[in-house]
Amino acid sequence: MKLSVIIPCYDVSGQLPTLFRSLQGNLRDDFEFVFVEDRSTDDTATVLDALAADVPGARIVRHPVNLGLSAARNTGLVHAQGTYLTWLDADDWIGPGYLEHLVRTAERLGCEFVRTDHVRVSGRRRTVVRSPETRRNLVMSPRAAIGPPFRSTSVDYSMAWAGVYHRRLADRGLLGFAENLRTCADRHWNWRLHREAETFATVGLLGVFHRHGVPGSLSELDDPRHLDFLDAMTMILDETAADREADLLLPKAVDATCALINYHVNKRGRLSTGLQRRLIERSVDVLEAMPPAVLEQVLAQGSPRRRTLLTRMRRNPMSLSAVA
Repeated sequence: MKLSVIIPCYDVSGQLPTLFRSLQGNLRDDFEFVFVEDRSTDDTATVLDALAADVPGARIVRHPVNLGLSAARNTGLVHAQGTYLTWLDADDWIGPGYLEHLVRTAERLGCEFVRTDHVRVSGRRRTVVRSPETRRNLVMSPRAAIGPPFRSTSVDYSMAWAGVYHRRLADRGLLGFAENLRTCADRHWNWRLHREAETFATVGLLGVFHRHGVPGSLSELDDPRHLDFLDAMTMILDETAADREADLLLPKAVDATCALINYHVNKRGRLSTGLQRRLIERSVDVLEAMPPAVLEQVLAQGSPRRRTLLTRMRRNPMSLSAVA
């Protein structure tokens, strides 16, 4: 099998017909589509059975209970047989011939993984989203694409479905997702991949159409998953601090964490009062656990507005009152 496409499915019955129409334009005898039905509450399972019957290479794996996106992706990884692996979100779709172009590009470059651009879909609007890595069609060390701090780099472009990955990465344990992270698992996964893989390339291939802003499970104001980004970044910080090149990589990890904390604290009005307090408390804990010298360097050299907010929050968390 040349390529396995892993597609977790949860409460996506309305979007599946669009996805399956796009798969019809990407069929090949050595391509397989591994659908993981994560115990949906709607009629996803029924729709999936009907549509998959007309797609050669489609296989359905079923979870007896809902386990979440990361677990569904990991289940698909266990069942996938391809030399190359990729993921799709079930509410997205792909352009005709995209998968064949993707595999041919990976084979031509001969590296362990390839990252691509994608098309963001917001209603009727289509926007091309480019990977921050500007060195295109160049096989390079993934570590070389982590830094520098204070600008967007390849580790900030974390979507697993924007690329293709050689099976040897899975054999080395680098393609599994952290199941304790209910959101932001892609970010942790992408950082580990860039630290541990040996070669990668970024190309300008477009083919994934990603729905943006679709109402989802994080609409509840009290949903604690809003704070999972702190768990993801804590894992990234701890693992990067233990890296052989920690001095080189930590400033980027600290800067990325500060940027996310700054963003979420500024947007805290969308959360309940209790979750806003928890966000501030946990953010302060994460900041205080950072290497002090690296944190001070990042705050001093970064955005003045971000420095003011995070410094104020560290000194007096109670000064940031809940936003109605």
